[in-house]
Amino acid sequence: MGRPAGWLKELTGRSAMISPGAPKTRRGVEREFWRKVAAGASSEDAAVMVGVSPAVGARWFRQGGGMPTITLTDPGGRYLSFAEREEIMLLREQKHGVREIARRLGRDPGTISRELRRNAATRGGRLEYRASVAQWKAELMARRPKPAKLVTNDRLREYVQDRLDGNVRLPDGTVVAGPEVAAWEGRNKPHRQDRRWSTAWSPQQISKRLEVEFPDDESMRISHEAIYQSLFIEGRGALKRELVAALRTGRALRKPRARSQNKPQAHVTADVVISERPAEAADRAVPGHWEGDLIIGTNRSAIGTLVERSSRSTLLVHLPRLEGYGEQPRTKHGPALSGYGAVAMNTALSASLITLPEQLRKTLTWDRGKELSEYAQLVLDTGTRVFFADPHSPWQRPTNENTNGLLRQYFPKGTDLSRWTAEDLAAVAYTLNNRPRKALDWKTPAEVFAEQLQSIQRASVATTD
Repeated sequence: MGRPAGWLKELTGRSAMISPGAPKTRRGVEREFWRKVAAGASSEDAAVMVGVSPAVGARWFRQGGGMPTITLTDPGGRYLSFAEREEIMLLREQKHGVREIARRLGRDPGTISRELRRNAATRGGRLEYRASVAQWKAELMARRPKPAKLVTNDRLREYVQDRLDGNVRLPDGTVVAGPEVAAWEGRNKPHRQDRRWSTAWSPQQISKRLEVEFPDDESMRISHEAIYQSLFIEGRGALKRELVAALRTGRALRKPRARSQNKPQAHVTADVVISERPAEAADRAVPGHWEGDLIIGTNRSAIGTLVERSSRSTLLVHLPRLEGYGEQPRTKHGPALSGYGAVAMNTALSASLITLPEQLRKTLTWDRGKELSEYAQLVLDTGTRVFFADPHSPWQRPTNENTNGLLRQYFPKGTDLSRWTAEDLAAVAYTLNNRPRKALDWKTPAEVFAEQLQSIQRASVATTD
């Protein structure tokens, strides 16, 4: 005959649940695992510390994308703990009643009564309270999963995907393809190989720009953490997994960032050290103060980078190799043919800076590389005063260091940078200058730079009147 429909709900007050089989590891153990990881332990070592196998720890780490998928804070006192459930089971086996169990645990009798009814095992058609099964059922019901916003909102998902993985374009809309890259295989970014060029906004830039572009549309809102989770956590399913390659780090899992290293060389005099730079350059309130550096590739190739401290506008300086490079032995004390010798650097930097209004090219702060050893000529040609950071102090050029990190997404280490034309560099600079920035209250560098130009033009008109 079988049991009548709804018998289990009548018995427990809860609809039928999938049998747990062997109940999974308690969430308290998983919380402790993530605490060990946060303290610096590897996933395998953290697993052993909390009493599970290394394979389980590796799986938790991979499924969480390198970050905990549960809160590390233990549930509050209003919820029964596993220890309390074990005590309930023992007291129940000793034939104590609900009120006696509640008195001993300091709980309301109604709490104990509901626990014994709702979270008991039902195998065999009768209620049998077991702590492990009760804990599993309580945790399963506490999750209350809901579909991710990027799954249910197609318009929002398309916006996020386009800002992560959209094409790099010139100002007229022409797509610049960039390098050919191998298909993504689920690993971290290829070491010292090309990466696909894309718009590559960060999740935080996307999240904050939504508020700017859709101020009255609450459906177009998402936190940057929700975007990261859609990329990193298995089973979220909203964004394609390979979009992690569009993130700045290109990592398939989260992990601490490595500190960038700088290898400056000292060759400057006391009058051009950074401590002599005008004070107005330090607070970013006045435009026209730039930071510069090189990003280096293989075969003695390089690209010059200039970043304006106030607007964060980026100029990329094309440094083509000089005639005769690779065709004849280098002459001792002769000109460097690689494209970033002192003379070539002066020529290229002058060509870039001279296009700016005089009020927007006041100073340039460089590291101590020898490529700018002939800076005196650059000062004469452009009127831009040059200063040098202290040795081993990349934080004195923070805007440029940060921008170089962004540019490595387009020009990875270990690749030949001489193959890119001035037009290619202009496309990448245009892309960076049209990303919203947190430091600019989510405006883009291009928008802020345009405001600076207008301010200068108005001041010029007022002066001539």
